[in-house]
Amino acid sequence: MSKFKKKSSASQDIPTAALPDIIFMLLFFFMVTTVMREQEILVKQVLPKAEQLSKIQKKSLVSHIYIGEPKNIGTYGDEPRIQTNDVFMEPDELTLFVNQEKDKLSEAERDRITMALNIDSEVKMGIVSDVEQTLRKSNARKILYKSLKGLKD
Repeated sequence: MSKFKKKSSASQDIPTAALPDIIFMLLFFFMVTTVMREQEILVKQVLPKAEQLSKIQKKSLVSHIYIGEPKNIGTYGDEPRIQTNDVFMEPDELTLFVNQEKDKLSEAERDRITMALNIDSEVKMGIVSDVEQTLRKSNARKILYKSLKGLKD
């Protein structure tokens, strides 16, 4: 009886010597080309000091609204303005802003959205009251008045 022998095939190892170099090149590429977006604050701010602080558990639920006199008075005037996401808004336009911010969140987190109001201490209460009323109408009932700590001029 004859025996059948399997032919031994050539080794099919994948050369991985250059793999760490490729991974580190990709890592450095993404580290160098990634841009972290920061909001540019267009209003002057001197905030009152906080007396009581509490830590926010989930910062992705916080949206910032800045209220103050514009830094560029020649272009925007000297009346207090409302700024959200690098643009000036009127109080009645805040409902659209709140709805856009809620759309970014999951269904379960939409009712837990927090609006952080960064208000200059020299601003009259009328514009702040208008913003608060608009936030109530848009069902954004959690309002955070941000302290001076951590905010850059």
